[in-house]
Amino acid sequence: MLRIADIRNGPESVAATRGHGDAVKLRPERMRTYCDILRTMSHNSISRRSFLGVAAAAPIVSAAAQGKHIPVGLELYSVRDELKHDLMGTVRAVAKLGYEDVEFYAPYSRWTEAQAKDVRKLMDDLGIRCLSTHNDAQNFTAENLPRAVELNQIIGSKLIVMAHPGKVPTTLDGWKGVAERLNHAAEQLKPQGLRAGYHNHEPEFKPIEGQRPIEVLAGNTAKNVVLQLDVGTCVAAGSDPVAWIDKNPGRIVSMHCKDWSPDAGYKVLFGEGVTPWKKIFDAAESTGGLEFYLIEQEGSRYPPVETAERCLASFRKIHG
Repeated sequence: MLRIADIRNGPESVAATRGHGDAVKLRPERMRTYCDILRTMSHNSISRRSFLGVAAAAPIVSAAAQGKHIPVGLELYSVRDELKHDLMGTVRAVAKLGYEDVEFYAPYSRWTEAQAKDVRKLMDDLGIRCLSTHNDAQNFTAENLPRAVELNQIIGSKLIVMAHPGKVPTTLDGWKGVAERLNHAAEQLKPQGLRAGYHNHEPEFKPIEGQRPIEVLAGNTAKNVVLQLDVGTCVAAGSDPVAWIDKNPGRIVSMHCKDWSPDAGYKVLFGEGVTPWKKIFDAAESTGGLEFYLIEQEGSRYPPVETAERCLASFRKIHG
C-alpha cells in the first residue's frame, strides 16, 4: 500500500511504489501537491486521521486496485444477421456464451415501448445487462433524443453513444459542429441519469487541416461526454491507443475491443492482430476510467456466434 514515508520523500518515491505491486495512479501535478502538504506536517505529529484526511482528496485508484469487477460485453453488431432474424434468441445465445452485457445498435431505436420492455425482462431473466447503446446521429436531434432516452431507460442503458456523425465532416469546423451536438445532448441527458458518448472510426484519427478530428471532439466537448474508444480503428489509422487514453483521463468509460492486422484487417479474432492489449488494459483501467469492455467483431473465418465465443475466450486469457 502507499506509505506515508513514500509521500514525504517526494513524487519519485510514490511513483516507485508502483513497481512493487501498488496501483496508485497520481498525475505529477497532483502528486506534488500531496507531497508538499505532508512535508509540512511533523514527522512525529502526523496522525492516522490527518493522513486519511489528505488521502481522501487523492485521485481514485484504478478499478483493478479497488477489486472492482469490470464486465465484458458484446456489441451486437458482431452478430447482426442473427439479431435481425431472432432478437430474443440471439440475446439468449450471447448470454449463454458468458458475456455479461450487450450493446444494442441503431435498429433498437425502431422498437416499440412494449418490445423494449420484453427485451428488458429477458435480460433480467438471463442476468445480462445493457450498459450502452449505439445510435445514429439523428437520435441526437431535439426531435429524436427524447425517444432514445425513453428506450434506454426501459432497457437499463446509461450511455447513449453517437456511433457515427452521419455525413463525415471534411473540415475542423464541421467536427466542432459534431461536438456542439454532443454537448447539447449531454446537457439534456444528465438530469435523466444518462450520459452522451462518441464512438470513433478511422477518420477521426487522420489529420485534416493539421489536426486530428478526435482531438477537436475531445477538446470541444464537456468532460462528461464519454469518448468510447474503438481500439481497432485507432490502430488501423496508425495512432497509439495507449497515448490517447493517457491524454484523456477519466473519459474512456467504454471501449470496443476490436483487433486489427495489416494482412487481415478487422477480420482477425481478438488477440490475433498487432494491438498491444495488455498495455491498453492497464492504461484504460488505471487512467481511462474504464467501466466496461465491449468486444466487437466485423467478421472472421468462423460463424458470428462462434467468433464471439472465441473472442471472449481470448479476451479472458489475455486480460486475466
